[in-house]
Amino acid sequence: EVQVAESGGGSVQAGGSLRVSCAVSGWTSSWFCMGWFRQGAGKEREVLAAIDDDGTPRIADSVKGRFSISRGNAKNTLYLQMSNLQPDDTAMYYCAATWACGPSWAASSIYTYWGQGTQVTVSA
Repeated sequence: EVQVAESGGGSVQAGGSLRVSCAVSGWTSSWFCMGWFRQGAGKEREVLAAIDDDGTPRIADSVKGRFSISRGNAKNTLYLQMSNLQPDDTAMYYCAATWACGPSWAASSIYTYWGQGTQVTVSA
């Protein structure tokens, strides 16, 4: 059974930085794409970033320059480094996994497995 677990959320003041982590267990395929999404209260789910099987990082324009995505030494770990956080970044942050992303990396519908989310709260 594939399980996705996020960690590292918390509270930070505006202008601060935070790194959230994701670990996927039970994955047996050699193809592997992982992504980060977030959903604020009363808002739609928003894509943030993804890394495809070949290691190509993709960042959404809305957070480019502030957020970066990386993989750990183990292929099944993923990080999202966030800087210059603002109150609008307050949301539940989700990690998701699927076999391959390609040009559709920003579409939440292509991701098969999702974590429960980790809360990030940014105060003014």
